[in-house]
Amino acid sequence: MIRHQPRVEYEIRTIGPLAYPLAVVVFAIVASAPFSVTDALAIMNGAIFGPVKGTLVDAFGLVGAALLGYWINRHATRLWRLEEYLHRLPAWVKRFPVGSPAFLLAVRVIPGFGGTVATASAAAFRVPVWVHVWTMCAIALPICALLTIFGDRVTVALHGYESRARHYARHYCETHRCPHFHFHRVEGASPSP
Repeated sequence: MIRHQPRVEYEIRTIGPLAYPLAVVVFAIVASAPFSVTDALAIMNGAIFGPVKGTLVDAFGLVGAALLGYWINRHATRLWRLEEYLHRLPAWVKRFPVGSPAFLLAVRVIPGFGGTVATASAAAFRVPVWVHVWTMCAIALPICALLTIFGDRVTVALHGYESRARHYARHYCETHRCPHFHFHRVEGASPSP
């Protein structure tokens, strides 16, 4: 999914009213996968939907990912080497009982495999699903929201640079009579200086 992110972004931008549910489903599928990285999708949501609506897409996607990841791990926990991962955790995380909300919150802040270990632990130790959902969202949602806001701000900044560059290019070509560049005047637009 991440490898084809430009294509996914194009599809979401052009699908119309189904863009929101499609973005939520894509986010949920990617975020529920083991060792997944949702940073690019959070930034993309900001670029497509803006900071507020993009964060809402992130939130719904994270809830869906928590439910889907929990279900997958309940059926596939024996395939994971959970004990091996639990032994690799730092000492400060091992102070909390495995499967407790404090453990799930603490392990999720570990980059890389923390989220995967938290989801697998929650499923293996039969943590109530609502505890798994809120502990996942408590850590992941603020991070995704920051990335979404960053994605929106970068898009706005780039669009501003592009508009200014187009304006300066138009002004240069009009004053220097560039034969290869033709700018179409938009009806109702103010004349260039």
